[in-house]
Amino acid sequence: MAERTRSTITIDATPAEVMAVIAGFAEYPDWTGEVKKAEVLEKDDAIGRGTRVRFLLDAGPIKDEHVLAYTWDGDREVRWTLVTSQMLTSLDGCYALAPHGTGTEVTYELRVDVKIPMLGMIKRKAEKVIIDRALSGLKKRVEQVPPAAGSGSGNASGKTL
Repeated sequence: MAERTRSTITIDATPAEVMAVIAGFAEYPDWTGEVKKAEVLEKDDAIGRGTRVRFLLDAGPIKDEHVLAYTWDGDREVRWTLVTSQMLTSLDGCYALAPHGTGTEVTYELRVDVKIPMLGMIKRKAEKVIIDRALSGLKKRVEQVPPAAGSGSGNASGKTL
């Protein structure tokens, strides 16, 4: 099995607030640079979250359309795996969330394989860039978005948003 790349960041919000942003696929184009469109194809109505999502990506020279299948473990973890893609042979990852002080520690793991040959070192560097951009964008988005009305979770930082 291929090696995974992993990185962790602490976000000043509750796990529920962080997971709500992760599960908000329609808003991905607003806070991720590469995702131009995200469309939920299938949804688990019992949990209200997408289980199969199509993404249109434009990362400069890399343009792709792919579908990911998601599995959710409450506000603790979400995992995904590649269903179809034009450029990728695999895309497996997860966000793992854990309370940390007044915030949430978010760990992002990713393993990507492309259809064109690529050195392992270059691939891991690309995975690291993807992870770091995603975590940075997630942190910025979560910390600037007020909690949903009636969520009862409030803002863990006590800041006025």
